[in-house]
Amino acid sequence: MQKVIMVVLDGLRYDTARAVMGYMEHLVEKGRAACYRVSSELPSLSRPLYEVLLTGTPPVENGITANHTVRLSNQRSVFQLAAEQGLTTAAAAYHWVSELYNRAPFNPMTDRIQLDGTSPIQYGMFYFDDTYPDTHLFADAEYLRRAYAPDFLYVHPMGIDDIGHKHGAGSAEYRQITGAADAVLAGLLPVWLENKYRIIVTADHGMNEFGQHGGTGQGERDVPFYAIGPEFTPGVYEDPIPQLAVAPLVCGLLGLPCSPAMRPIELPGCSLNQAAAGRTE
Repeated sequence: MQKVIMVVLDGLRYDTARAVMGYMEHLVEKGRAACYRVSSELPSLSRPLYEVLLTGTPPVENGITANHTVRLSNQRSVFQLAAEQGLTTAAAAYHWVSELYNRAPFNPMTDRIQLDGTSPIQYGMFYFDDTYPDTHLFADAEYLRRAYAPDFLYVHPMGIDDIGHKHGAGSAEYRQITGAADAVLAGLLPVWLENKYRIIVTADHGMNEFGQHGGTGQGERDVPFYAIGPEFTPGVYEDPIPQLAVAPLVCGLLGLPCSPAMRPIELPGCSLNQAAAGRTE
């Protein structure tokens, strides 16, 4: 079992990440990280894809088919599987993540901070304003890491998505906010690696030039997946991998059995024992 930090940069498309994220690409160039191209499930919308990333199930099966589907997940998430095995979970994330795995509907007056240690997300700090600064969100995540030493920490800022909707994916503003997120990661990743975390940096969906997502366009579906840890051979893997591979991969890193609904998928350049990662309950 290894500790894992999973960063989901909401709304970040693959080509922008590769062009703008100088620190992450530095790690790839210097043989410290692997970079994959992930093709998101459809619809390329946030709430359905949070569920995909954390349960490994497609919307047609899990029923989270649109952003306005507000209810608790009926699937086994990475949070739940980890908690059941005695691991510690934490999340600094948008409030829709709380609505999927802890409490629905979200009450901003009572649910912003959840530190009871008993829910699937045992220690959570959730924001409900799309303009909540990414710097503050990363600070929330680092507080949770230092205070509770989680085995699985989920970090989910919204700044790239918010700016993408306002200005479009081809704008200077979209590139600037992506670069700002990369700069924050440049400060945090060395600390996380020193504390023996495996690190994943990915996105739920991309963004098109009109400031939209939800459809089938490559810019809306293709997202980066940076992976750091001895299980991954550094390099760039351009052939798209399905987003359904993410949750079982995280389970494998954490040493957890997958839920029966997950579909373990071989990743090139990944030495993780997929037979072990594919164990089901």
